[in-house]
Amino acid sequence: LSGWPERVRLMQENWIGKSEGVRFAFQHTIHNAAGQLIDDGQLWVFTTRADTIMGVTFCAVAPEHPLALHASRSNPALQAFIDECKTGGTTEAELATQDKKGMRTGLQVTHPLTGESVDVWVGNYVLMSYGDGAVMGVPAHDERDFAFAKKYGIAIKPVIQVEGEAFSQAAWADWYGDKQRAVCVNSGVLDGLTHKDAVSKVAELLAARGIGEKKTTWRLRDWGISRQRYWGTPIPIIHCGTCGPVPVPEKDLPVVLPEDVVPDGSGNPLKLRPDFLNVACPRCGQPAQRETDTMDTFVDSSWYFMRYTAPDNAQQMVDERTDYWMGAANAPGERGMDQYIGGIEHAILHLLYARFWTKVMRDLGLVKVDEPFKKLLTQGMVLKGAFSHKPEGAGKNYYWEHEIDVERNAHGQIIGGKLKDGGLALDYELTTMSKSKNNGVDPQQLIDTLGADTARLFVMFASPPEQTLEWNDSGVEGAHRFIKRVWGFAAKNDALLKGAPTAVNQAELAADAKALRREVHVVLKQISYDYERMQYNTVVSGGMKLLNALEGFKGDGSAATASVLREGYGILLRTLYPACPHLTHVLWQDLGYAAQPGMGELLDAPWPVADEAALVQDEIELMLQVNGKLRGALKVPAGADKAAIEAAALAHEEFIRFSEGKPAKKVIVVPGRLVNVVV
Repeated sequence: LSGWPERVRLMQENWIGKSEGVRFAFQHTIHNAAGQLIDDGQLWVFTTRADTIMGVTFCAVAPEHPLALHASRSNPALQAFIDECKTGGTTEAELATQDKKGMRTGLQVTHPLTGESVDVWVGNYVLMSYGDGAVMGVPAHDERDFAFAKKYGIAIKPVIQVEGEAFSQAAWADWYGDKQRAVCVNSGVLDGLTHKDAVSKVAELLAARGIGEKKTTWRLRDWGISRQRYWGTPIPIIHCGTCGPVPVPEKDLPVVLPEDVVPDGSGNPLKLRPDFLNVACPRCGQPAQRETDTMDTFVDSSWYFMRYTAPDNAQQMVDERTDYWMGAANAPGERGMDQYIGGIEHAILHLLYARFWTKVMRDLGLVKVDEPFKKLLTQGMVLKGAFSHKPEGAGKNYYWEHEIDVERNAHGQIIGGKLKDGGLALDYELTTMSKSKNNGVDPQQLIDTLGADTARLFVMFASPPEQTLEWNDSGVEGAHRFIKRVWGFAAKNDALLKGAPTAVNQAELAADAKALRREVHVVLKQISYDYERMQYNTVVSGGMKLLNALEGFKGDGSAATASVLREGYGILLRTLYPACPHLTHVLWQDLGYAAQPGMGELLDAPWPVADEAALVQDEIELMLQVNGKLRGALKVPAGADKAAIEAAALAHEEFIRFSEGKPAKKVIVVPGRLVNVVV
């Protein structure tokens, strides 16, 4: 995923949550009401810090853990605490913002290596759905456990040490959780071992006792794809009272949803359609019913992009055309769709599912790629001001700007507003553009007044595509003014551009024409680079530089000069075409570029390539310094050697003026940048 943003890669890595550590059991003799050992007398935990096992001073279990439920039956206070935990939320996101709370269960388990008794607590921060629903508590070397132990007076036992550091229970220090420099102490046979060696030794000791082993765990859970709704891909299963779930025979695929269903909000309408629901069992022929759940729409969006090249194939999901589309012939690491653009909100849903689905299709032999997208761009959100009022005890009500008398400060900035009807004072905020916030911009209205090219150009120019874009009406007007300038240049120079030679002879150009051509090709080189890295705002600014250079050129009226203008304007049209296709297409046609050999329609015209010959400078300009202070500029031939540059500097009028007749002691030449004469 080298072409993906680091932020997205990290989000997916954290969501997948690969952890390598040790899973082991604290044994116990706790029996349930039926007299049976709870969980066979073993409290299983997983840890990535097995090197700190000798520092365990408590274990914490989830509120739903069997030990917690067992203890609560005889402890009303504990039951109340467990009920409180349920109201506080059970997702990782919810738990992350809650105060870490706990309550002692009165139960104890046995430390697997020391044989000491360890208290069991219920913690509101432990998830039953993650691992075994229990964790070992090592307050000395886990920041969360440290705070928990300080809060409830639990023992804190340091068992790792970093040279030169001193442990204190007064406050947490980052080195307490160190893996790189720390070695074990107060840990018997583990003393002196590094993190890695200690983890291996602990796994060995626990395995010998039959109560532990090294293990890799994942935060990622199974994907439940069924949805109780009409829209979605049918799940091809038939439920038979005799045979159980039976797959729909391949000859009867695909299962097609009825198209005259009207969802009324009362549940899945497919359950009310006997013509869809009731079928014969494919295995025994007895009456049976179709599965009415449909697949999550993420299933479809996980591979739709591979189907683009094979929409007419009724027998296969994909075919050999998909291999070409997905770059199957490229080297490993270069395969996958060239570019994908989507919002950051898809990082751990759609984009992760698409990767999973691609690997499934690879394993089934349907495709020959490992990853779906070679490059990923996550575009930013569009921001715009919104006016709202929040009644007491209710949510915000948003209003359209045309309903409001806008209030501004002395600098012209919007600070609030009042409803024209009734004068209700409204708050103003810069927020994401949304229909629900009544701050959207109607594209059709913009197209009708300023044209589609204006809207496109503004969006491309306002900010880099991966960053947020603040919608600004004055910025839109500025984009329109630039488009009018592009048109105006063509109108003003119509005859010159149409009558100019289509080829440029560099040798025939005057100095000013060479300078213009060099500037055009320098900017073209930057624009091409910026297009490759999808920095469209600097692409547009490059187009503005091109137009400025063309407008500022006077020339001598010769055919050679006209050819440079025609070439430069043709480059401008081609580089602006992705942003302003309508304007540039018309100008390309009207000025005769389409009729040039090798050009044709602008859509098919080759992308301009910077002419290296045009980039060569006959003359360069260096800063001239006298005793380190800037005193002027020095022009020398581009190929001038050090001696020639020194001679030119000493003969320059500014050196003569500021040296006050003193001889030069030293001349320092920084190639391509400056000359400093020391007197």
